[in-house]
Amino acid sequence: MANAYTKAGVDVEAGYEVVTRIKKHIKRTERLGMMDTIGGFGGCFDLSVVDVKEPVLVSGTDGVGTKLLVAIQENKHETIGIDCVAMCVNDIIAQGAQPLYFLDYIATGKNNPEHLEQVIAGVAEGCVQAGAALIGGETAEMPGMYQANEYDLAGFAVGIAEKSQLITGENIQEGDVLLGLPSSGVHSNGYSLVRKIFFDNQTSVNESEFIQLTGKQLSEELLTPTKIYVKTLLPLIQKKLVNGIAHITGGGFVENIPRMLPGGLAAEIALNTWPVLPIFSVIEKCGKIPNAEMYEIFNMGIGMILAVSPDKLKNVQSVLSELREPNYIIGKVVKKGHQALVFKEV
Repeated sequence: MANAYTKAGVDVEAGYEVVTRIKKHIKRTERLGMMDTIGGFGGCFDLSVVDVKEPVLVSGTDGVGTKLLVAIQENKHETIGIDCVAMCVNDIIAQGAQPLYFLDYIATGKNNPEHLEQVIAGVAEGCVQAGAALIGGETAEMPGMYQANEYDLAGFAVGIAEKSQLITGENIQEGDVLLGLPSSGVHSNGYSLVRKIFFDNQTSVNESEFIQLTGKQLSEELLTPTKIYVKTLLPLIQKKLVNGIAHITGGGFVENIPRMLPGGLAAEIALNTWPVLPIFSVIEKCGKIPNAEMYEIFNMGIGMILAVSPDKLKNVQSVLSELREPNYIIGKVVKKGHQALVFKEV
């Protein structure tokens, strides 16, 4: 017989099933320091096993924005968890910290164990890519707050760095080279605009035309998971080869590049020095968005920008080559004039 909580719309048994289903995914994320506390009141991590002399913990929390609505609309939930992890750990690694562990939070109108397992499997995959342990989380069934097929997803990550290896930007100097690392697509920013363009009948591009322009179906392109840069950047950080890192996330180039620069310096970006992904050209055309405005919203094909001393550039490019990570010289650090960011045509 259904109890009062079940009659109120909360399926406790489905919640238990979710926990059972996700255990195998959590196991994939095991790493040094992870403790067997899943199911307890809090996730635990043993810092004593981490070889750091002057430890600084760096934390980050984020969600995936309205990209979730695309996943829900398309009923494709396998990769959205990767996005959630990426948005957190990419911010952490940009400050020089190695991610240690991650926790997720999912709120839904109705527990669907199969769908939630897909979401958490994506979270686990993101943790594997980032080298982080998935040590806990929360799934909240909230009828009345969300529709039965709706859910929200957020995450929280903690990383660790040697105090001397923190990337603060204070070492950036005039003449430093700006090196861009490619994105995998739109990542997880600008989706309120993206959905308006492609799902509110304001675009003249049909599915076949979209495939011709981008090489992918619309849903495949828009649900391409955010690239995780942890394993690419860690060797550079450990070898002290970079002076600054900018994660090109919400706010695009315009907001994020100046965040890494010390006072008195600006970034000069040379346009046409990297391949802008086709999706951005389609967004610009279909949304009738001025080109300059695109750089205020999207990553334009560059997910991370590194400030590198000229004498260390070859070493950085050598490490990236070994990792098979494409990279592009996209600009330089200059003295600040009226603006912290200047674009130049090449």
